Amino acid sequence: MIQWGIIGCGNVTEVKSGPAFNKVPDSKLVAVMRRNAEKAKDYAERHQVPKWYGNAQQLIDDPDVNVIYIATPPLYHEEFAIKSIEAGKPVYIEKPMTMNAAEAERIAAFAREKNVKVSIAHYRREQPLFLKIKSLIDENYIGRIRLVNLQFFQPYLSNIIAKTEENWRLNPSISGGGLFHDLAPHQLDIMVYFFGKWKETNGISFNSGKFYDADDTISGQIIFENDVLFNGTWCFTVPEKRDACEIIGEEGKISFKVFEHRLLKVIKKGEKELFQFEPLQHVQQPMIEKVVQYFLGKSSNPCSGEEGVEVMKLIDAFTKK
Repeated sequence: MIQWGIIGCGNVTEVKSGPAFNKVPDSKLVAVMRRNAEKAKDYAERHQVPKWYGNAQQLIDDPDVNVIYIATPPLYHEEFAIKSIEAGKPVYIEKPMTMNAAEAERIAAFAREKNVKVSIAHYRREQPLFLKIKSLIDENYIGRIRLVNLQFFQPYLSNIIAKTEENWRLNPSISGGGLFHDLAPHQLDIMVYFFGKWKETNGISFNSGKFYDADDTISGQIIFENDVLFNGTWCFTVPEKRDACEIIGEEGKISFKVFEHRLLKVIKKGEKELFQFEPLQHVQQPMIEKVVQYFLGKSSNPCSGEEGVEVMKLIDAFTKK
């Protein structure tokens, strides 16, 4: 039985992930931690979690906790991952894995040295919509893939951002960057999941709106080893939202939204197909189920620390950090 402890039981754990730990087989949430002990207590009481802490080390040392989910802001991911690995406890780390690729590499290397399992919460890998896309790509349904075009735009401080008192996502000293660092890991990881290893990348990143300290406009390219070209553009200071991704092959294209688990459109030789998907109550539940099976030795790792490092390298390359 996997007995989870959460370090950082904030907004992301309320619905997206937290309840799922008690809903998948062989899994139970037994303890939570937050720097504000009263908020940790409140979370524990509302979610029927037996234990709560205001200190991360106490949770790590709890003998009833055998696996740790790190859901703090990225600034603290490396520290708590290293401490958990030192205690011999596998870790499931929220995205972005860390502030930058160097931190991610240190976690992955230390986990290998200590032979402790690490998984990264790039949870779209296990959602039905993206599994369907992966199967279409793998079976060459639209022929050999040539290129991918992704655009993600949203207005300044639009409601896609999880609300927090300090809005730390806009503070590069806590988040590593801005909204790009918060949201793009989902998009870049799914490209790595679809197309594998990459051989070349570059990007441009700057702060056009000057509303906060982080860059708000980013463009990047990736050439994968299989010669798929990815083009991505992000802007967080425009009047209208846009979430669009097209995968273009020799015989057609696949169109979808990364942040809406509902509709997949495929056009092949002029014929259009639509695939509908039900929204997920807890978006991380399919991934958590896979992670539990991996930690129990019953399945392969759905997203390794090394794969998390690759995503952080792409983020660093796009933003020149």
